[in-house]
Amino acid sequence: MKNSNSTLGFLPTTFILVGIPGLETKHIWISIPFCLMYTIIFLGNGTILHVVRTDASLHQPMYLFLAMLALAEVGVSASTLPTVLGVFLFDSSEITFEACLLQMFFIHSFSIMESAVLLAMSVDRFVAIYSPLRYTTILTPPCIFGTGAIIGLKSVILMAPLPILLQRLPFCGHNTLSHSYCLHPNLIHLPCGDISINNIYGLFIVTSTFGLDSLLIVVSYGLILHTVLGIATGEGRKKALNTCGSHVCAVLAYYVPMIGLSMVHRFAHHVSPLLQTMMANAYLFLPPVVNPIVYSIKTKEIRQVTNITHSPFYFILTGIPGFEALHLWISIPFFCLYSISIMGNTTILTVICTEPSLRQPMYLFLSMLALTDLGLTLTTLPTVMQLLWFNIREISFEGCFAQLFFLHGFSFMESSVLLAMSFDRYVAICRPLHYASILTNEVIGRIGLTIVCRCVLAVLPSLFLLKRLPFCHSRLLSHSYCLHQDMIHLVCADIRVNSWYGFALVLLIIVLDPLLIVFSYALILKSILNTATWTERLRALNNCLSHMLAVLVLYVPMVGVSMTHRFAKHASPLIHVLTANIYLLAPPVMNPIIYSAKTKQIRQGITRLLLQRKVH
Repeated sequence: MKNSNSTLGFLPTTFILVGIPGLETKHIWISIPFCLMYTIIFLGNGTILHVVRTDASLHQPMYLFLAMLALAEVGVSASTLPTVLGVFLFDSSEITFEACLLQMFFIHSFSIMESAVLLAMSVDRFVAIYSPLRYTTILTPPCIFGTGAIIGLKSVILMAPLPILLQRLPFCGHNTLSHSYCLHPNLIHLPCGDISINNIYGLFIVTSTFGLDSLLIVVSYGLILHTVLGIATGEGRKKALNTCGSHVCAVLAYYVPMIGLSMVHRFAHHVSPLLQTMMANAYLFLPPVVNPIVYSIKTKEIRQVTNITHSPFYFILTGIPGFEALHLWISIPFFCLYSISIMGNTTILTVICTEPSLRQPMYLFLSMLALTDLGLTLTTLPTVMQLLWFNIREISFEGCFAQLFFLHGFSFMESSVLLAMSFDRYVAICRPLHYASILTNEVIGRIGLTIVCRCVLAVLPSLFLLKRLPFCHSRLLSHSYCLHQDMIHLVCADIRVNSWYGFALVLLIIVLDPLLIVFSYALILKSILNTATWTERLRALNNCLSHMLAVLVLYVPMVGVSMTHRFAKHASPLIHVLTANIYLLAPPVMNPIIYSAKTKQIRQGITRLLLQRKVH
């Protein structure tokens, strides 16, 4: 720590974040529900934002305020995500002083924004019920956007002084926080100076935002209830109250955990740390997770638009044929596979980046492979999970082409990286004395750049060739993501140029790369057979084993899906779906496991990383 000149304390360089007290050894398992919640938050709120933006019939005050609420919730979640997943996935518990203050600013700013939006939504519901004929003349688009601008400006102005007031204080020796993110009620207990100004200003913020907002929401609902009771028929009353159901749920999901957390921080200092952590997590995670679900279930207009797209340019994705009723259950193994892929490849990248002894050609190529696998996983994840969870089957014309580009680009990139890794193994075994001088960092960088350029230049023409063609009335794809082999069958024009170019790509990448890999292994085998002893031969072969398994994991499913698309068009749709899923999910899931299990240096690097984190 860096001591300040103050006799009262010091200005800390870092704070220590905490996960779930008492369950530190289970953090990797606890990360799964957190990843699930973040996925629901971003998919759910992102879907609401997309639906409100793209559907003109939803450009009404109620849905514009709903979009503001979704935006605020995405902001809160994005503010906590880096440190939460850092703590639970990588046991990375340190955060710099400046980063902590910045995170605190964004968390509380977006939280204040969320409270203000809920107040605006209650006013919207009051105007809709009290004066329905004047609803659109009172809540005009300029009025709504002006309200949104005021809400954002108010949140920033109110929160800006807090980091400055904290930064001027000396801190005591204790720099451990109670959560996996930085909250002001937690930070304010660490300074050993006079915090009366901070307390007064914090109380002013709480009173002028959360206190005033909740009071005005109660008043507005009192007026709404008074208006509803004046309606003559019971059916009319029920219909009016039903329009407020989603908002009432959102208000409860937001304020109940907030009040609970405030009470714990102010009046229950000696309660179990686990209770404080659970209350803070409920306060930050419950509203962003629950609100998209509540509004999707309770609001007919949102449900209708998420199920039907009005754009003429869209494709329809397919889940698991014949198992549509079980999609929610099928999503569990898919989510586990995606989690393993993301955690495994991220761990490989972290180990190689942080371990100086692994800055060697073999491991630098392995980091390229992990980065490619990560890109392939993140490309398919949104459409697969939104289809299995929310039955959202439509994907826009542009979105489908973008996914196709990245999906095939990363797939070709993986093939190219495996070829580069086979060359690395050839040099290491056949010319070991010149290994470091041939595969310098500059050469490896050039190989990586060449791989990226090669794949981009290979995939781009196929997009332009496909985009110029007219599509028939059928927009139904065979998978839950966009593949070129699938889309090309929906075209109702001459596709000979596309077919020839696709064939050239297959020859250039899917055929040429494996042939060169086989050729490199023939040279490696020849060199191994010339070694004197069986021990040396086995050691040399063992150095190639992980790479050979990675090659098989990529090319066997790739050949399978190509053969199915070309020669088994009348096979069961389930066969097509399973082969495509194996082709796209097997390499990103298996490669981290293979290299962690078979490569001693990677295992040791992971162990050192975990031990180092525990020491800190």
